[in-house]
Amino acid sequence: MQLDSVETTQSTAQQYVHWFRNSAPYINAHRNKTFVLMFGGEALLSDNFQHIIHDIALLHSLGIRLILVHGARPQISDNLKEKNIVSPFHHGRRITTRESLNAVMSAVGAIRLQIEALLSMGLANSPMYGARIDVVSGNFVTAKPYGIRDGINYQLSGEVRSVDSEAILKQLDNHNIVLLGPSGYSTTGEVYNLLAEEVATKTAIHLKADKLVFLGSQQGLLDEFGKLLREITPHQLDLHIAKYKDSNYEIALHLEKAKEASLQGVHRVHLLSYAHDGALLEELFTRDGHGTMVTDAHYEEVRTANIQDVGGLINLLRPLEQEGILVYRSRERLESEIEQFAVIERDGMILACAALYPIPVTSNELKSAEIACVAVHPSYRKSNRGSQILHYLEEKAKELGIQQLFILTTRTAHWFLEQGFENASVDDLPQARQALYNFQRNSIVCKKPL
Repeated sequence: MQLDSVETTQSTAQQYVHWFRNSAPYINAHRNKTFVLMFGGEALLSDNFQHIIHDIALLHSLGIRLILVHGARPQISDNLKEKNIVSPFHHGRRITTRESLNAVMSAVGAIRLQIEALLSMGLANSPMYGARIDVVSGNFVTAKPYGIRDGINYQLSGEVRSVDSEAILKQLDNHNIVLLGPSGYSTTGEVYNLLAEEVATKTAIHLKADKLVFLGSQQGLLDEFGKLLREITPHQLDLHIAKYKDSNYEIALHLEKAKEASLQGVHRVHLLSYAHDGALLEELFTRDGHGTMVTDAHYEEVRTANIQDVGGLINLLRPLEQEGILVYRSRERLESEIEQFAVIERDGMILACAALYPIPVTSNELKSAEIACVAVHPSYRKSNRGSQILHYLEEKAKELGIQQLFILTTRTAHWFLEQGFENASVDDLPQARQALYNFQRNSIVCKKPL
């Protein structure tokens, strides 16, 4: 019996070592990344919530920047029931009367204190031992009235107007966890009851978060046979949203917000179960994960343009050329230079493009190239597709032995500076490019050493 016990212990230890080694790449990949985690008030009532808190503490200790967004729907309903106040729902959103507002604020405040207390635990022999976590809440979310919809006055129910992303980023830079609730404040000093799902989604979009995670009542998204869908694109969600709208409003709302976030630049949205112990860790640190990931990464990629892309390039570039932002390029020129271009294409539509032009240099000049025609479709300008295509061309330039890149721009210099370029002058350009400089356009010159 003792031998069996020793062998079992050794086997368990080996499994742990194997898991830990295989999780190392994910630990490195997630460090210093920004994650938004959303869980409803139901999650706080789950027996598993203490384990969620421990896992959140672990993510924080691994250098992941966390924004937590909590809901409070059942807690608000309990408060209203105690006070005999009726606060009905319409299309899944509570109609918040002035009479019910105190019950809303009481529930939200109590939950905030509960979460802060749990993240402050430091008991010996517990996963929180030795953890020092500072949790910051504040008026980071500005709200506006939801207004009158379908003839229904939602009164003090609101929607997100803006998120103070700069203030939140400062707290994350100071290694704090930011805690947001389902409430926001108007410029006139009113408090509005918000959907926590909307707060989480807008925050993830404004902060350009690396991940948005919804902890819900089931293990991700299930197909018609009850099988878990491990990965899905935002464009495939519509049928599932329609299916769940009548049967499970929470899941339908998570799917709607997952689609919104994914289409607006959040590359990974995860749908997990708050009742499953270790769901967060499984999803983030194992190959198979735990729930469903919403991403369109497999359905669009940066690639070198081909002759079939010329029509799409013209549709994307012409409006910017007409505004004077870009220099006009004829169809013939685009066809002759097509191999210089990179594009992001999806379902036959060019979402973004840019071109890399090597510059002839003399023997005493650094090998250089110019990046031009950086353009993103108006519907996708809040995403990071511009950064994606720029990075693609930078890597291509390195393969060609290019030592420095130049851009000439009249209106977007600030964006290129954010991408690592620095201010330069016409005199910094290689002589061959100086000779072609258009002083009438008076473009700003920026450069980036590779």
